[in-house]
Amino acid sequence: MGRYYKLKTAPASEPVTAAEVKLYTRVPHTVEDGLIDVWIAAGREAAENYQHRAYITQTWQMVCDSFPSTPFQFPMPPLISLDSVKYYDTDETETVYADSNYQVDTISEVGRFSLAYNVVWPSAVLRPMNGVIFEFQAGYGDADAVPKAVKDAIMLYCAYRYENRTAEVDGIPETFYHLLDPDRMAVY
Repeated sequence: MGRYYKLKTAPASEPVTAAEVKLYTRVPHTVEDGLIDVWIAAGREAAENYQHRAYITQTWQMVCDSFPSTPFQFPMPPLISLDSVKYYDTDETETVYADSNYQVDTISEVGRFSLAYNVVWPSAVLRPMNGVIFEFQAGYGDADAVPKAVKDAIMLYCAYRYENRTAEVDGIPETFYHLLDPDRMAVY
């Protein structure tokens, strides 16, 4: 069974602001604010990819070729909510799977999905690819809820990029990863 993940809606804000990065890096001018914003986004993406987490609320899709075995875990913790489960038959008819048919665990560190007691997946014949789509919200919420170590790592990333304009040559400093290691998740 193929299982794929796709970011549908990116976060509306970042865990740190340009003003915070400028204070951290002691940049007194506004000339490079746009560039700092780019580095913040790149630092967040690098940190999210390394930790296998979402920070600011974002919408994801988990796409499966067939009905998955349950229970299963959602990627990009923490899970905020499961917005919908839809499946498509061979005629491309979309059916919304009723939320009374399943349970969602948003309490555990990694969100989980399970069919409700005595419920089985429908017997519909699914289209060959992307037959089932789970749409969910992931992240800590807003910037205030993002762990301090993550914010420090992103600011460190930005400071490094500011001081090393050809940062791709030397890579990201090891301290960036050390800050993120304690909450790094396994890949789901």
